[in-house]
Formats: sequence, structure tokens, C-alpha cells
Amino acid sequence: MLFFFGMFKDEKYYLRSLGEDPRKVMDNVLIQVTGKKRVVLFSPRDAQYLYLSGTKSEVLNIDNPDLDKYPLFSKARRYECSLKAGDVLFIPALWFHNVISEEFGVGVNVFWRHLPSECYDKTDTYGNKDPTAASRAAQILDRALKTLAELPEEYRDFYARRMVLHIQDKAYSKNFE
Repeated sequence: MLFFFGMFKDEKYYLRSLGEDPRKVMDNVLIQVTGKKRVVLFSPRDAQYLYLSGTKSEVLNIDNPDLDKYPLFSKARRYECSLKAGDVLFIPALWFHNVISEEFGVGVNVFWRHLPSECYDKTDTYGNKDPTAASRAAQILDRALKTLAELPEEYRDFYARRMVLHIQDKAYSKNFE
């Protein structure tokens, strides 16, 4: 279990879930002790609409996004709530979240690992890293992309699209459609 105690006057978080952030692979309970916060959540199923870059979304203003620059963002489904003193919000692992303090307040986050221990990197004390299988898969994908880069553009494009279709067929869950 990992605790995060936050007390910030102008606290703002960018839309995030991925990267070196414990909130990505662990479930989280946000406990609002004092003050008010607005929380917007997006399902991991909407990742393709969030314009991910590294550890966060490129869409910085989720309330008034630049739809010329980020046209797919409007397809992402928002789940929004307001927290006041005494409220508790469960944020599932992998869910993207944006938190804005509406007034000075104190919040406490409690994170915990919910996957079997062998899924986590044994050197990762705080659970900040992707599960080991996901890290290995990302490394293999990086090697595959380097190999595809050896092909002329038209061939690289064709085989990359074929790989994406193969990943969708073999790895995407049919239970969430």
C-alpha cells in the first residue's frame, strides 16, 4: 500500500495514467479531507482518443480542447464528479484522471497493488513501473519497429498495419466491446 498526502493551494493535475506514476498500475482511493476538487476520469478503453505522449495526454485543457488539433478527443467519454470534505472516490488502475482543486483543501490518496506479486518488478518498491509482462512486450515492440524501419515506407506502412490488426485480434479483450 502506498499513501500520498496532498495539500496544495493551486493543485492541478494533467490527464494521466501512464508513465512513472504509481496511479497507473495500482488502484487508488482519493479521500477528500477538506476543500473541494473536481475529478474527471476517462476509461483506459478511450486511450486512442486521448493523444498520449509519454506519461500524459497532450490535451492540457480537457474542458475546452483544441478540436482542430485533437479531433478524436471528443469521442472520449468523460466521467466527472465533485468531491467535498468527507467524500471518497475509487479510481481504478489504468484510468486516466484529471483533478482540479476548486478551493484550498487536503486530500489523501491510498494506492494498492491488486495483481499477483509476480506481475510486478521485484526491484520496484513503490509499484511505479508497468507490470513486467507489459514492459517486456513494449521492448519487443520497439525491436519490431526498428526492424520495420529497414523497409521502404510503403512496405513499412503495410506491415505495421498488419501488425496492428494482429495485435487487435489476439490481445484486445472481447469482454469490453
